[in-house]
Amino acid sequence: MAQLTEFFTRLAKRPPASQMAGAKVSTLLIEVAGADPEMALRRLDSSAEGLLDREAEDRLLAYGPNAIVQEQHKSPVRQLISHFKNPLNILLLTLSVLSFYLGDKEAAVIIAIMVALSITLTFVQEYRSSNAAERLRAMVSTTATVLRKDRRSGVPDEVNRYFNIHLTPHGPQRREVPIDTLVPGDVILLSAGDMIPADVRLLGAKDLFVNQASLTGEALPVEKFTTAEAGDRKDPLGLGNICFMGTNVVSGTASAVVVLTGSKTYFGTLAQMVSEERPLTSFDRGINQFTWLMIRFILVMTPLVFLINGFTKGDWMEAFLFSMAVAVGLTPEMLPMIVTVNLGKGALAMSRKKVIVKRLNSIQNFGAMDVLCTDKTGTLTQDKIILEKHVDIYGHESEDVLEYAYLNSFHQSGLKNLLDVAVLEYAGLNDQLRVGANYRKVDEIPFDFQRRRMSVVVEGKGRHLLICKGAVEEVFSCCTHAEVNGESIALDPSHLEKLVQVTRELNEDGFRVIAIAYKETLPTTTTYSIKDESDLTLVGYIAFLDPPKDSAREAIAALHRHGVQVKILTGDNEVVTRKVCHDVGLKVDRILLGSDLASLTDDQLAEAAEHVMVFAKLSPAQKARVIKALHLRGHVVGFMGDGINDGPALKTADVGISVDTAVDIAKESADIILLEKSLMVLEEGVIEGRKVFGNIVKYIKMGASSNFGNMFSVLGASAWLPFLPMQAIQVLTNNLLYDFSQTAIPTDHVDEEYIAKPRRWDIANITRFMLMLGPISSIFDYATFALMYFVFRATTQGDSSLFQTGWFVESLLSQTLIIHIIRTGRIPFIQSRASLPLVLTSITICTVGLWLPYSPFAHALGFTPLPLQFWPYLVAILIGYLTLAHLMKSWFIHRYGLN
Repeated sequence: MAQLTEFFTRLAKRPPASQMAGAKVSTLLIEVAGADPEMALRRLDSSAEGLLDREAEDRLLAYGPNAIVQEQHKSPVRQLISHFKNPLNILLLTLSVLSFYLGDKEAAVIIAIMVALSITLTFVQEYRSSNAAERLRAMVSTTATVLRKDRRSGVPDEVNRYFNIHLTPHGPQRREVPIDTLVPGDVILLSAGDMIPADVRLLGAKDLFVNQASLTGEALPVEKFTTAEAGDRKDPLGLGNICFMGTNVVSGTASAVVVLTGSKTYFGTLAQMVSEERPLTSFDRGINQFTWLMIRFILVMTPLVFLINGFTKGDWMEAFLFSMAVAVGLTPEMLPMIVTVNLGKGALAMSRKKVIVKRLNSIQNFGAMDVLCTDKTGTLTQDKIILEKHVDIYGHESEDVLEYAYLNSFHQSGLKNLLDVAVLEYAGLNDQLRVGANYRKVDEIPFDFQRRRMSVVVEGKGRHLLICKGAVEEVFSCCTHAEVNGESIALDPSHLEKLVQVTRELNEDGFRVIAIAYKETLPTTTTYSIKDESDLTLVGYIAFLDPPKDSAREAIAALHRHGVQVKILTGDNEVVTRKVCHDVGLKVDRILLGSDLASLTDDQLAEAAEHVMVFAKLSPAQKARVIKALHLRGHVVGFMGDGINDGPALKTADVGISVDTAVDIAKESADIILLEKSLMVLEEGVIEGRKVFGNIVKYIKMGASSNFGNMFSVLGASAWLPFLPMQAIQVLTNNLLYDFSQTAIPTDHVDEEYIAKPRRWDIANITRFMLMLGPISSIFDYATFALMYFVFRATTQGDSSLFQTGWFVESLLSQTLIIHIIRTGRIPFIQSRASLPLVLTSITICTVGLWLPYSPFAHALGFTPLPLQFWPYLVAILIGYLTLAHLMKSWFIHRYGLN
């Protein structure tokens, strides 16, 4: 009974799992990494046999499931509603409601339809593009092999007898369990091909290589071992006895104890960063700035029109309805539709090039981008290790070295690592080396982490050959001779400097270097051991590289020609990065390391980021920080990446681009996904983005300047005339027809000089253009007023219809035709012609405008037929307006630039 009491007392004193739940990722990992396996198990309150079932259940309640947070995706209804939050849409819907309650139902319906159509187009495009993005969980396997003890196997015999339980003694059981049920303290088993299901501390390992490329950017797998290691809290990925969730086992086997699960893992922290709210991009900020510019303008102009007409005409209701019509006329209600159609057209053009546009506004950001930051591995490079060189000890190409390497890789047992696969693939292209398969394997001396080399013994041509490959310094230590051109020379200290120089040069060029050596042995020997790895003859080296994509150099050069600066942000080391930059044509004067960023303030980093082209050994957060620093300097920044570690940077950038081989978390964070391996589509995307932006700006400049000029004219006419210069229904009809004429803008051509360099939102420039060109249109409006008032004697209330009709026709035609002046920096109709759809819509609307005073709708709209003498005057006014507008536009571009 005393033993029973002691057992329950021990259970009560057991530290609850929740005591470890608040530990920081780096702190706990550093602690268990620095302890030996036994101490690490004790720290996690576990044992080498694993947890009891009930312990695992308790910890699952304390920690929660081993699942990573995902970006919160809105339901279709919420996603649709969110598009109504745009301030321009809110303004338009408010005007629609007011118009409806004031009895102007036609205007209300027209405005509401425009808003609804724009929102629907945007929603459908984005919903269809992002529907398949919820795949963060797919980054890890669905089950894990875990050691668990039976519910009662850890209970003392006295307890079992007390409860009349009879058990057959047995040890821990191997079980396949869902990874979301793993808890800290679980002991798991790993083998080649397994995805690491949590952040784990190795307890035992044999020839374990883990691919961490998706987290670090390093293409080559890294060796993992079990010995205690003092790690750097700032760089947990450098811990040699810790494996991280989301990485995968390339070769070897291991047992490990789970340290961190779910959102507390390194992978989980990245997923949380990705799931945060996306910051406003350059395009979003530009649209919002223009929208608020127009809203402020409307808030000033509308009350002025209302008060002037109310006091001068005496009819306050008529004045209110007219001011409401003026507000609608000032509002660029077609802007959402023009923007959406432009972006949709760009997305369609990109889809033909096998590019998925997940977020429509990213197309414009693509064109506005003046800095493209890119990861190295898998984006600029092929993310595939290839054998690049096989050289003798002096660095000259040697077929003998390749043959020895091939024999070693071909005959070694077990899973071939990436380097062996690269050797076999390279040698397989050489018919002469296929005779290597005719050699018979005699024995093998396996690889281990202490020796860092392995050997195979083969029999052929009447001899036994022991062929050794491994780390350069470890193979050096076993060699007494070297072979050059078939001649053997004794190695002495005088050769060492030359040998080291060759390998150093290869390393500095970014190669992973493996030494190859051999010796002949007695054919009667059948068993070999480590002691036989002595008195070897060094024959040379094989060098491996993750090569650049074929299109990388050409794509970077094309981007440079279009004014886009390319910067490298990688987690890989600076030596390999420098080599890749050289291969793709990027000049590298200075490399800034992740360790250097910690000591820099945001302003200092922003200054450095202006001039530094390459950043290496960066953590995911540091990549995002560099992009934010570039934002501080006013850059529109794109980021291209493919790994888990690229998620935060992809989301921080104005436009995130992922490639065909990217992991799902990168594709989810990206705005644009390239499905083809060629990077030349980057240039096409930049050009398409600039075309989209150019056509959007055409509408904005034209609409803003025309509306401003019209309302400037309205103010003067309202103060001067004894009647309204245009009836409310006429203002709305004019606005509707004019807007329809602009629907073809997305089809228009964009001049080559406009797409030659990045274009971005410049509200100050748009405002200047509006203030300059608006009054010019007013000059000719006032000329029309004078024509109708003094020439055609439309001076009284009874003549108001003639006056209003004349201004309606002049206003509609001048607004419709001015797009052909504004759309290009060249001479219109001669050096630059509009697209056929834009020409046709312009002709159609002008024709309708000329027809309406004589149409059956004339009476309902308040129009009256115009005298024949009016038309020559109108032609002169239009020619004068278009000529002066072109001259002022040319001066404006010369003074302020093309934007």
